Order: sequence, then structure tokens, then C-alpha cells
Amino acid sequence: MTAPDAVADTIVAISTPPGRGGIGIVRLSGTQSASIAVQLMRLRSPLQHGHARLADVLDSPDWGTEPVPDSARIDEALVTFFGAPHSYTSEDLVEIAAHGSPVVLDLLVRRALTLGARLAEPGEFTQRAFLSGRLDLTQAEAVRDLIEAQTLTQARQAASQMGGSLSRRVQPVKQSLVELIALLEAGIDFAEDDVDVTPQAEIARRIGEGMPPLEALEASFARGRIVHDGLTLAIVGRPNAGKSSLFNRLVERDRAIVTATPGTTRDTVTERISLDGIPLDLVDTAGLRGGVHESLHEAEQLGIQRSREALADAALVLIVLDATQLLNDEERGLLAAVEGRPALIVVNKSDLAPAEKLATECAGLPVLLTSALTGEGIAALRERILALATGGAASESGMLTSLRHHQAVSSALAGLADAAQANANAIPHEMILLDLYRALWALDSLTGQTTPDDILNLIFSTFCIGK
Repeated sequence: MTAPDAVADTIVAISTPPGRGGIGIVRLSGTQSASIAVQLMRLRSPLQHGHARLADVLDSPDWGTEPVPDSARIDEALVTFFGAPHSYTSEDLVEIAAHGSPVVLDLLVRRALTLGARLAEPGEFTQRAFLSGRLDLTQAEAVRDLIEAQTLTQARQAASQMGGSLSRRVQPVKQSLVELIALLEAGIDFAEDDVDVTPQAEIARRIGEGMPPLEALEASFARGRIVHDGLTLAIVGRPNAGKSSLFNRLVERDRAIVTATPGTTRDTVTERISLDGIPLDLVDTAGLRGGVHESLHEAEQLGIQRSREALADAALVLIVLDATQLLNDEERGLLAAVEGRPALIVVNKSDLAPAEKLATECAGLPVLLTSALTGEGIAALRERILALATGGAASESGMLTSLRHHQAVSSALAGLADAAQANANAIPHEMILLDLYRALWALDSLTGQTTPDDILNLIFSTFCIGK
């Protein structure tokens, strides 16, 4: 990645996915962006900030101003110029939208390279936006999350974070922390200038006010991580219990083969769905059979082995029982195996036989009656899966979605807790400041660095010290 002191050059890259498409975009950023763009194509009118201009992509840049035959025109493009600092990168930026032919886009990039640009590194446009102060680090990370979003909820969460939702939740706590640090620093550095030493009770009050917002933010990670990463749910049970039929109901299409013959599913089948924006990888597994069955085909034996692996690896487990059959030893073993794990028990084929007695044998585990044939209980099953996945945590603005963010907030809370304990033990302010700075540095990793000048400026703007 490019160093901060090397951002004066001009970079170029294709900003649309590889391959053919209706439109392809080539992006330039840097001081030479406009001058390079003018030489790349023949503009039909001069560039102007925030305005799109039509241009012709010619087979050669050497035509100058002389008339060009139609045979020399390769493509028509729309060129938009954004002047610094009013652009994504805070630099002069040009976006060239041409037809999405890889040949044309590659031609534009190669010509730009000969005119003084260099090929951008991965993420460099957003890196420049971060280095210029246009985005903080959480907003820059959200750009990647938005591009990679697979559900609308993921996209909304990323867009919210790009808009600064997480930064807005952290900033008041960080500002309060900076003010407390400035207060203690002033009491230490300017004790001879009639600046009062901050009372112990005041320090405790200020630290106490900063912890609840961070604790609420830390708690949001329970749902935020699931929104960001998703979960895997394994559907397991005996052969012909209706696992594949339930799987098809949940994915809302005939994804898995369903027949009346036990053992039809001989390998795991995986499909991603979205429940209220939560990405779930559903895994339909081969029917489990206890003991050694020499009569089973090798393929079915391998399928059972993979089923057990899926059961072990899944974050959530859905055990499917057959309402027309009594519990067998394999199913009792399954119920024991998921004890203490996030699991649901479904008694399927409830339209064919009374299922209440079978449900009572699953003591201590949530049981739901369903019929994959009629659709009975499927809506309730979706709701129960969603509740199990999220643990009941509600969606909120500015949730923590990455482990790095969670660790930063946890570190900040640990620093504040240590500072509170040191203050309660009447430890000197110099030592309390070490813990407060540790908390501040953790929050800095989210919103940007607080410099010593920030502390000093706050000291001199808050206190009448300059006697």
C-alpha cells in the first residue's frame, strides 16, 4: 500500500468488475487527472466540476483538432470531473464511463499510463480518502463491506457506517475522555498557575458517564457480527424424516432432490438464504444411521460421515424427527450431542400422525411441529431460527460488525475500568492518565488519532492559564 507521503502522483484503474458489461468505468485520481483525461479522448466540451461531458475514444491520440473519420472512433464515453477537495479522494478525480468492453477499458488505462499515471494498488482510492481525512477508518472499512454485501441488511449497515454512524456513537465518549485527560494534564502541568486539582469524585463521575455508551456498543457485536459474517445451520436427522423437504421450503425452491426412498441425499447440499437480513448457510445432510451398515453403498457411508462433520462445524443445528416414527438410539444420541448448543427440534410430518407425544421426549429442547408437505409451521420455523441466530439482540444503528472494532471498544472499556479503580484507590493522577490514554488510543483506532496538540489546544481553550 502506498505510503502517506507518496499520494501526490496520479493513479488510474478500472473501477468496474472484470469482464464485459453495459458500462465500464475508468477512474483517475491525482493532480494530473484532468490533463491526462483531456489527452486520452477528444472531449466535445471543456471539463467542469460536477458536470458530465461527452467524449470520443479514438483509435489514436494523435488526431489533434483535425476532423476525425467515423472509422477512427472506437467508442463514445461520458467523462465527469470532480475538482479537489470536493471529490471522493479529496484530489482532482475523473471518472470515464464507456461501454463495458474490456478492450476499450484496457486501452484507456494503457494510454493513461503512458501519459504519467500509474496503476492504482488495491483499495488505493479509498486509502487516499482516508489519508486526506475525508473518511475515518471505520468509514473506509465500510466501503469494502458495502461492496461485499450479500443482503440488503448488510448493505444498509455498511451504508450507515459509511455515513459515520459508528463514529457518531464513539465520538461523544472520546470527546469526554479528551476533556478529562486535558483536565488532569492541566492540574499537573500548571499547578502553580492556580489550576485546581480535579477532585476524586469528579474523576469518578466523568469516567462513569463514559462507560455505559461503550458497554451498549460492545453488546451490539452479538448481532452485528452475525449480520456481517452470517451463520451455518445444519439440518440433520434419520433418513426420510423430511430434511430435504424442509430445506427446500426454507430456500423456497426445489434445491435438494426429494424422493420417498430413504438415503436419497448422499452428500451435503448447501444454499445461502437471508432471514430478516441475516445470512444463513443452510446445509442439508445425508440421513444418519447408527452402528455399522455394511449393506450401505460407499457413497452413502461417505455422506453420513460428512453429515457428522457438518453437525460438528455448524453454529446452529436443526434436528428433524419423523412424527410417524418413534425415537431411535441415533436420534437420542443427536439430542444429547446438541445439549448446550444453539439447536431446534422439528417434528416433521405432523399432518400424518400426532406429534405431541414424540415432542415430549425431547425434554429441555425447543420443539416445533411442521409439515414440509403442507407448509404448516414453516413461518414459525423461520422466526425461531432467526431468534436462535441473533440471541434476541435487536438491530440498531452503528452496530459493531468487525472483530477489530469489538476489540477496540473492549480495550477502551478495560482502560476506563482500570482508571476508575486507580482513582478509587487514590492513585496519583499521572498513573490514572496512563489508563485514560490507553482507552483513548483504543478509540483512536476507530475514529482517528488524537494528537498531543489536540490535548494542548483543549487545555488552552478551556482554562485561563496565560497570565
